[in-house]
Amino acid sequence: MKRIFLIVLDSFGIGELPDAAVYGDEGSNTLEAVRKSSKFSVPNLAQIGLFHIDGVTPEAGQGQGFTGCIGRMTEVSAGKDTVTGHWEIAGLPLEKPFPTYPDGFPEEFCREFSRRIGRKLLCNRPYSGTEVLKDFGRQQVETGSLILYTSADSVCQLAAHEEVVPVEELYRCCEIAREMLPVGRIIARPFRGDAPPYERTSRRRDFSLAPSGDTMLDLLFRSGLDVISVGKIWDIFAGRSISREFHTEDNDDGMRKTAALAKQDFTGLCFVNLVDFDMKYGHRNDVDGYAAALTRFDRWLGKFLPLLGPEDAVFLTADHGCDPSTPSTDHSREYTPFLAWGQSLRQGVNMGTRKTFSDIAKTVLDAFHTDNSLPGYSFLKNILR
Repeated sequence: MKRIFLIVLDSFGIGELPDAAVYGDEGSNTLEAVRKSSKFSVPNLAQIGLFHIDGVTPEAGQGQGFTGCIGRMTEVSAGKDTVTGHWEIAGLPLEKPFPTYPDGFPEEFCREFSRRIGRKLLCNRPYSGTEVLKDFGRQQVETGSLILYTSADSVCQLAAHEEVVPVEELYRCCEIAREMLPVGRIIARPFRGDAPPYERTSRRRDFSLAPSGDTMLDLLFRSGLDVISVGKIWDIFAGRSISREFHTEDNDDGMRKTAALAKQDFTGLCFVNLVDFDMKYGHRNDVDGYAAALTRFDRWLGKFLPLLGPEDAVFLTADHGCDPSTPSTDHSREYTPFLAWGQSLRQGVNMGTRKTFSDIAKTVLDAFHTDNSLPGYSFLKNILR
């Protein structure tokens, strides 16, 4: 193949995994939650085969045929966070989860971190990203302290008003925290506004741990193939083995940049993350917003597919769930979809339930005739004509 566009619909889960109860996510199903909304309309995803995937409730009156290749992906890694999910998609499953801090970060860390950045800290507990600005935003603006908070995931988040703490200074503080904490991600959360409610800006940045072993990106890069990042892929893989990077402000920006790349000549992987599903709607328990975002993506997809050449394919998947209909605002432990379409791919292929996200990495490497020493099983022979 010449080009694969691997697009992660961040948090688009399709039903609880067998161990969901261990994570407090029994009954979670992001797809079923949002498809009940009047804002939900995804005819292109349906045509490729979304509602034919194992475990997904079929649409009323749907026939037996679909035009793509489909599967249900199982996460084997311990955890349900963004980094864990993306690393497994890229062929690096984790046996041990990243550490979490349900009671806030240790006092010794806070004391030393505060000394090193020269600022005091506020909050230091698990919190919703929007609620923490309501409760601590004004105090941050008045004092210049940083808002430090976490969630059920392995993250350390630092928030500050852009006019009080310049964004580059906030990034510097995140880099120091990155040196000190073993969490999966340190996240800069700049915000703006004259008074509550404050608004988070698009200059968020994630500072992830570097992958602990080889990933699909490393093997493609070493083989001289293009590895293009759109969205926060660069952040999630700490910039490693990426030849070109495109930051995005939101889903619409990510879709525009992906479509523009489809009109360019390159050979290799375009790895895309569309984060709004998770960040703007899943975590905020906004069912209608999530449904509307999927509808906008589906309309874009209908215009994107004709841009693909005879040796191109699009792979669609997710990294975890984030059911917006549950009381929790955190990620949910769910199966994820896999949908593929391309002129060189078969139609109507259902690969059933796959044992690991890493099968995607194996298949991508197989498609480019690249070193395939990562775990998982390639399904390339199942989907190629």
